Amino acid sequence: MAIVKPFKGIRPPKELVEKVESRPYDVLDSEEARAEAGDNEMSLYRIIKPEINFEPGTSEYDPRVYEKAAENFQMFQDKGWLKQDDKEQYYIYAQTMNGKTQYGLVVGAYVDDYMTGVIKKHELTRRDKEEDRMKHVRVNNANIEPVFFAYPDNKVLNDLIMRYAATEPEYDFIAPIDGFGHKLWIISDENDIKTVTEEFRKMPALYIADGHHRSAAAALVGAEKAKQNPNHKGDEEYNYFMAVCFQASQLTILDYNRVVKDLNGLTSEQFIEALKKNFTVEDMGTGIYKPAKLHEFSLYLDQHWYRLEAKEGTYDNNDPIGVLDVDISSRLILDEILQIGDLRSSKRIDFVGGLRGLEELKRRVDSGEMRAALALYPVSMQQIMDIADSGKIMPPKATWFEPKLRSGLIIHKLD
Repeated sequence: MAIVKPFKGIRPPKELVEKVESRPYDVLDSEEARAEAGDNEMSLYRIIKPEINFEPGTSEYDPRVYEKAAENFQMFQDKGWLKQDDKEQYYIYAQTMNGKTQYGLVVGAYVDDYMTGVIKKHELTRRDKEEDRMKHVRVNNANIEPVFFAYPDNKVLNDLIMRYAATEPEYDFIAPIDGFGHKLWIISDENDIKTVTEEFRKMPALYIADGHHRSAAAALVGAEKAKQNPNHKGDEEYNYFMAVCFQASQLTILDYNRVVKDLNGLTSEQFIEALKKNFTVEDMGTGIYKPAKLHEFSLYLDQHWYRLEAKEGTYDNNDPIGVLDVDISSRLILDEILQIGDLRSSKRIDFVGGLRGLEELKRRVDSGEMRAALALYPVSMQQIMDIADSGKIMPPKATWFEPKLRSGLIIHKLD
């Protein structure tokens, strides 16, 4: 049973939202954030990428940088660029990409649900990345950016969301960087608030789609605050962290592809021959070829595209990990043939995700930077949920969700 609560969001006045909003902290580097913020003093990058307030080259982990985040967060509130709502409420956040809209409920997710596994994860987290986000949550005493959850489809919640979606939104803008649409509605009606809370309570689990490090950091800081409070009762605001929850069927997961620097000493012919042990291999010519179904891959090598299909018996349909194309390609191509074992640390491989498409794979190989590229069919949300339910962990670099959540539309304070 998933516990959620409404909260008093801190957010920009309607007329300032496009000045404040930004991309998430982890999809761009410091210099890109510096360029995007430009001379806009209201940009949320001044809180989530606060190194841009210092001279170029300043480490994002410099203690002064975290202090600057808190200082700017306070200043944004003092100047009225961010204001706290006076009542606890839920919010609806809609994103439109390529004509398709997905609707998320912005809620306070329960720290204990993360600790006990009601909120399920499918990725490993790195302690150094967790600690960075924990410092950011601690110093601001707030979840500045939301995490991204999925929940099993729910008709009652969908009907409620659609009723609000037919009304005038509080925010409505197109993000200039990618052309995606973003809208926000406020659920302040007590009956609707009660409905949202009760419908989530019926769910056996919520699933982290994107933002595993932010989820871990938010939950760990909440648990830390509970331990430090001698009068802890369990209803304090720090027992919750901000999440945007989408119906699983609405989410778009894009392919997350691989480019490799060498063929492990093999010639192109030897590499193709080695692939034939576990795959049927078909030369598709020079036109870009995109995998059309599960267990189908496309290889780009020497200005030709090849269709690879995993042979029966090379994967286990009853194993939620073993059936994944990321696992098949990792085991049978990257590890067995190319001897690239650790995808997280190897310098011989890189990953191309999201909206860049197969043209980017072709470009990186044709430029000579990379020797070959491998395109995969996207993982499904059902596969992710099956893996999370089984308690297993996805192979690295398996999922790329798009569109990303914009930051700065709502912030959650921990007191």
